[in-house]
Amino acid sequence: MVVVKLQSIQFFTAPPKEIRIRKKQSRFVRCGIAEASGEPAPLGQKTKYNDGPFEKVFMTLFARKMEKFANTKEQGKKKVGLWDFLYDYERFVDVSKRVMQGKNRMQQQLVVREVLLSMLPPGAPAQFRKLFPPTKWACEFNASITVPFFQWLVGPSEVVEVEVNGIKQRSGVHIKKCRYLENSGCVGMCVNMCKIPTQDFFTNEFGLPLTMNPNFEDMSCEMIYGQVPPPFEEDPVSNQPCYKDICSMANSSTPVCPKLQP
Repeated sequence: MVVVKLQSIQFFTAPPKEIRIRKKQSRFVRCGIAEASGEPAPLGQKTKYNDGPFEKVFMTLFARKMEKFANTKEQGKKKVGLWDFLYDYERFVDVSKRVMQGKNRMQQQLVVREVLLSMLPPGAPAQFRKLFPPTKWACEFNASITVPFFQWLVGPSEVVEVEVNGIKQRSGVHIKKCRYLENSGCVGMCVNMCKIPTQDFFTNEFGLPLTMNPNFEDMSCEMIYGQVPPPFEEDPVSNQPCYKDICSMANSSTPVCPKLQP
């Protein structure tokens, strides 16, 4: 997998550097947010997004792959237009919830692994290992492309400096308020359908260690490329309780989210 960036030739005087940087950050950080501030809504409020066809194509692609593993079918949806076959984010999250039904933690994670593998051409993991061995450059490069390519899934994010094995490098990605967690309101979905399978996929399939640290207090998340994730039993998320006020699948009678049980 090789990413090539093309730049057009400009025949006019370039704007000041600080203006160019501001425009570049705005293009990637706003992430189609419809809020007047351009930032995620405060905790307790759902952020409004303006998703275009490009974002909805990704939502549809992932959702249709996961739909094969869902235990229940989607409720009938009235056709209203030419582009109605594209999934919006709400339908995408609904598929994730239906995939979880009747499956334990490991089964949910295996579904995501199968979906991720199905998105890649044959031999892609081996090719990735050749192109991106676990070096500082590879970690920083993958962090940089995570921001624009995964904004449709997790919302606005930015590359940050982190320390990996005593070395400071810009291989961290700070997700301001995870869109997936915000819309699902489910700790189990965050851990089983995103965090653990994504960590496992990069670490074991691609050979590039990745640790994801969701913050359930403000719904932010930190991704650290180059850092080996801890075993689930030693990860703080393994003891995380439900969002009892916003999760439709919450169980207030247990101290830990039941979806995190074996």
